[in-house]
Amino acid sequence: MRPYGERSSHESPVRVLRELTKSPGTGSSRTPLQDLYGIITPSSLHFERHHSGVPNIDPDKHELLLHGLVDRPLTFTMADIRRFPSVSRICFLECSGNSIGGPSGSELPDVQQSHGLLSCSEWTGVPLSVLLREAGVQPAARWMIAEGADSSRMSRSIPIEKALDDVLVAYGQNGEALRPEQGYPLRLILPGWEGNTNVKWLHRLQLTAEPAMSTKETAYYTDLLPDGKALIFTFVMEARSVITRPSGGQKLSGHGFHQITGFAWSGKGKIRRVEVSTDGGTTWTDAQLQEPVLSQALTRFRFPWHWNGGSAVIQSRCTDETYYVQPTRDEFVALRGYNSGYHYNGIKPWKVQEDGSVVNG
Repeated sequence: MRPYGERSSHESPVRVLRELTKSPGTGSSRTPLQDLYGIITPSSLHFERHHSGVPNIDPDKHELLLHGLVDRPLTFTMADIRRFPSVSRICFLECSGNSIGGPSGSELPDVQQSHGLLSCSEWTGVPLSVLLREAGVQPAARWMIAEGADSSRMSRSIPIEKALDDVLVAYGQNGEALRPEQGYPLRLILPGWEGNTNVKWLHRLQLTAEPAMSTKETAYYTDLLPDGKALIFTFVMEARSVITRPSGGQKLSGHGFHQITGFAWSGKGKIRRVEVSTDGGTTWTDAQLQEPVLSQALTRFRFPWHWNGGSAVIQSRCTDETYYVQPTRDEFVALRGYNSGYHYNGIKPWKVQEDGSVVNG
């Protein structure tokens, strides 16, 4: 018996780690999407992105300051926050840099490396709108600046309309307290919006008339267009899907029946449809969507396929409830060019070779 459960020694899904710079604690880890079942990512396999390490915070000493253009500046302890009515919601988180090499064609060899900055959890906490009502939002407040307690004081500007809508101040993930790497003891959850707006180790919210124009919303996480101009504050993650089995690095066991499966998701709402092609996009057939199909959460799709042993290119495309259709890589490039690495959501092909091995399409 063990005080805290661990996986079987026969199971070994792990996250791929990537150190981005020589600055300590700056980097990311990627979820092994190919090894997951259902739609919930175990907390221990949830992707991570750190800008300056993981702080060690004592929850009994941690406070959240809410100030700026409010009637009553307030400071909340963790005990205060847990006294408010809580809600739980399943939603995905995706780094806007997921598949950042997609437009240029420099795709990575397997789904963990190409799409692994994506996870889905059940988050529990207090609706941010409740805390804002306690403080009293002044009419001049148009933005909210959220700041974390990590060494970089990572911050993002969030429009007040979103802050008053569906944002959670979360302290729970998948039925337990947040893990330190996921923002313990407190973080923001902004359903459907790019990952780094979901500020971790949350300790300050300031309501303002204008955005902060911080480093992470001007020099990074912007979309550089062919004419040299850049889009900023492109928060919403558009509809996307990917096949996780079979996918790059795997090998089919033999001719005959195989189930094609993967994920679809959209920051704009529910997934309405997923189609699969096994002939490189010449023809498309509807896949089955596994229930539950939730808004701004991963949706699992399944498709029965009889492999005849020949070379084949398999791919998926999704449509969300706004009738937005996932673009091909060429369609994405035609709209945003080759420099727009963030927010890439192009269709991902995998090539099944005659020996059953799967590689980039």
